[in-house]
Formats: sequence, structure tokens, C-alpha cells
Amino acid sequence: MHEAPDIAAIVPCHNEEITVAKVVTDLRAAVPGITVYVYDNCSSDRTAQRAVEAGAIVRREDTPGKGNVVRRAFADIDADIYVMIDGDDTYEAAHLPEMIDTLIAGPYDHVLGVRQDNQETTSYRPGHETGNRMFNLLTGWLFGSQVSDMLSGYRVFSRRFVKSFPAISRRFEIETELTVHTMSLRLPSTEVAVDFRNRPDGSESKLSTFKDGFHILGLISALVRHERPRLFYGTLTVLLAALSLVFGLPVVWEFWQTGLVPRFPTAILAAALMGLAFLLASVGLTLDGLRRARRETSRLAYLSLPAVGERTAAAGVDARVRARLAS
Repeated sequence: MHEAPDIAAIVPCHNEEITVAKVVTDLRAAVPGITVYVYDNCSSDRTAQRAVEAGAIVRREDTPGKGNVVRRAFADIDADIYVMIDGDDTYEAAHLPEMIDTLIAGPYDHVLGVRQDNQETTSYRPGHETGNRMFNLLTGWLFGSQVSDMLSGYRVFSRRFVKSFPAISRRFEIETELTVHTMSLRLPSTEVAVDFRNRPDGSESKLSTFKDGFHILGLISALVRHERPRLFYGTLTVLLAALSLVFGLPVVWEFWQTGLVPRFPTAILAAALMGLAFLLASVGLTLDGLRRARRETSRLAYLSLPAVGERTAAAGVDARVRARLAS
């Protein structure tokens, strides 16, 4: 008989004293035995006190940013199944058992909670909803895998997902990095619809539509450069080669007709652009080879960890062997 998996919930918080106690209470009610870790990220209110009173383990991360919290939590916490949920009480904890059961039954390494409004008044700000759809389409097109809600902060992970995830993001772009990690390593993943509601009165969002949107866009650009170098540098190669032909073909035609090159600056510019195009093409091919080697190394690190259920099953076998030896 297998032992129950060790489940840890990670709740990043910055000034969430109004909501954090309810989030902790709801998580513990939804999944009895779950260990809830509240990471107090530079709060100036009583977030930590409220979390402790609700039964959570409170830890501090003094570097501002949700990405910094997730990186610290993934490094520090050892569990079989990890839950990530925001501390603002906008996600419905009652969906967590379904998400965990889905992860185990798959077995999957990542279950994404896709937000569905359950109110007549939308929980999304218009800018957030439009931006989320745009990022979903852009990321799906760039990485060849569709996602319905890449900016959702409600997710369930296996241990081997968490321990193979590099976590380089600092702020709210962490959700984008999690999504791209799933796509780039082709990890088994699925989605579960979850209710999403407004923040309670007095609770304010920390997300800035434009500022954080530009951070996410910058991260996508960087990830494309690192994860799809042939696409990134190939696009630049084609653009520079096209510009070179635009400037250079009239010069070549004129030389063909007259035997003269009166526009030396244009000829030099065209030659320089074509040379740069070939250079970028070489860089793209070289980085693509390095990316392949890096991805294979990451995949091997991922495969070195047990799948969901195997770790607890092994623990159960070890316990039975020790009991048999003791008798």
C-alpha cells in the first residue's frame, strides 16, 4: 500500500494581511495534511502574523519579486507534489483536489489552473485579459504548443518539474518562464478550469498592466533568443540580407550597364549588411547546437528524478523492508 504523497503549497505574499488567512484555511480544508508555506516578500503589514495564526509555515524572502520567491521556495522545499497559488484569494482552493488527482492520474508534471470567471462582473481588468490572450497566442506560436492561460498563478507540479526548473525570473514573468520550461522540455502537462474572482474590498493588486507586460514581453524575447536561436537569428539574417539586396542590386545593375560604381558608400553598406547577415546566420546555427546540448542535459536531469507516485511507492517499499528486517 503506497504512502500518501507529501504535498506542499507555496503562497507568495506581499502585503496580503486581508486575504492570506483565508487562503491558508481554504487550502488546508481542501487538502487535509497539506503543508502550506507562506513566503512573506517584503510585507509592511501583518501578513506573516495572519499566516501563522491560520496554521501556515512562514518564511521570508527579502529580495522583492514573485520570481525571487518561487526560486527560493523551489530550492528550499522538498515534497512530492507542489502547489503554487497567490495569496490574494482570487483563486478557488476547492479545485485543488481535482488538480492534484489529475497530476497523479496522468501522470503529469504540470497542471495549469485556467481561470474562469464565476461572477457577472469580470475579475480581469480589460488590459490584463487582452494582454494575456496576446501572450498566449504569441508564446504558442513561438514554441509550437498551445496554452490557454500562461499567466495563471494557480499551478500544481511534480517534484521532478520543480527540481529541474532553473527559475531565473525575478518578478511576475515567472509564470511565463514556467510555461516555456514545460514547452521546451515537452513535459507532460494538462489544464483544469478553475474559478477566478475579484479581490475582496481593501485588497489591491500588485500587478501593473504596462510595466509588468513589458517585463513579460522582454522575457519572451530573451527566451526565444535562447530556446529558438535559429528562428531569432534567422529572422535577423533574412531582414539584413533583404536590406543588402535593396541597396546593392541597383549598384550591381549600374555596374553591369556602365562598368562604373559611382555610389561607393551604398556599395559598402550593402556589402556590410550581407556580411553581417552571414555572421548572424553562423551565430544562430552555433547557438542552436549549444541549445540542443543544453536541452538534452536538462532532460537527463529531469529524468533522473522519480515520476509522481514512484517516490512514495519506493518509500513504502523501504518501510516494509525495514519492518521485515526488524521482525
